[in-house]
Amino acid sequence: MKYRTFGRTGWKVSEIGYGMWGMGGWKESDDQLSMQSLDVAVEKGVNFFDTAWGYGNGHSERLLGQLLERHPDKKLYTASKIPPKNFCWPAKPEYAFEDSYPVAHIMNFTHRTLKNLGREQIDLMQFHTWDESWTDREEWQRAVEDLKSSGKVAAMGISVNRWEPENGIKALETGLIDAVQVIYNIFDQAPEDVLFPLCDELNIAVIARVPFDEGTLTGNLTKETVFPEGDWRASYFVPENLLASAERADRLRPVVPDGMTMAEMALRFILMNNTVSTTIPGMRKLKNVLANVQTSDGCGLSENLHTELRKHRWDRTPTAWSQ
Repeated sequence: MKYRTFGRTGWKVSEIGYGMWGMGGWKESDDQLSMQSLDVAVEKGVNFFDTAWGYGNGHSERLLGQLLERHPDKKLYTASKIPPKNFCWPAKPEYAFEDSYPVAHIMNFTHRTLKNLGREQIDLMQFHTWDESWTDREEWQRAVEDLKSSGKVAAMGISVNRWEPENGIKALETGLIDAVQVIYNIFDQAPEDVLFPLCDELNIAVIARVPFDEGTLTGNLTKETVFPEGDWRASYFVPENLLASAERADRLRPVVPDGMTMAEMALRFILMNNTVSTTIPGMRKLKNVLANVQTSDGCGLSENLHTELRKHRWDRTPTAWSQ
């Protein structure tokens, strides 16, 4: 496993992190599989784990807390997210700050997360949604300062909306935000335009989420794919999105090198960008852990392939189904 410096914090984090969203809604019997996957990830060198209270109303956080207890001799970096008070994702311009992140709500859910983790401090707490119109509100700024000065939070971050990588620029410029979580993958290259250069300038850590475009870049998605009832992806891959995504995946298939999967190619593309501090694929199953961690070997992609993949940039605008 290779490690990268996490912005101004100076932390050395695994460039392959662990996204824990998928574990939030699993049943108790499945938790055993989750814990096995988490333990193997630690054995393979993963030390950055990203969760949120919204992942199963704290269930994913509690799984992370149990992981910390099982590995007291290792430094595992914990990252979670405060849900908006209105529990609406993503943030929209019409959502008032008071309905999203009033100070009492920020403090309440930070304490809930700490309780779930069984810790007095979390390494990185993030706002799970963000809208630039909230940037100048002194309330959240004071809350962040208080959480840091009290030792409850070591660093603070924001998670920006899907396909809106610049809706957070002003927040980063306040100096109070240490990390930004943004969708970045073969299709979603827009963060390179403005967000990444600013993060380099201000030494802000970058967490690249959704590395597989919700599954498109695993190579398993087709126009005939049907998701199980209750699977979030069924509401995301509506016909309009499923067909377009499958067509994009089909265009990529011919360029996948022999002996490499599309998923491996997708992760290696992300790791080619030095601005990225870590990427957080969801890894509910052991086989996914083993496949994903092996991409952290410093090899990258050939210059010709990397250049070809840059042609597959897909600029999209948020819609009702993009969530």
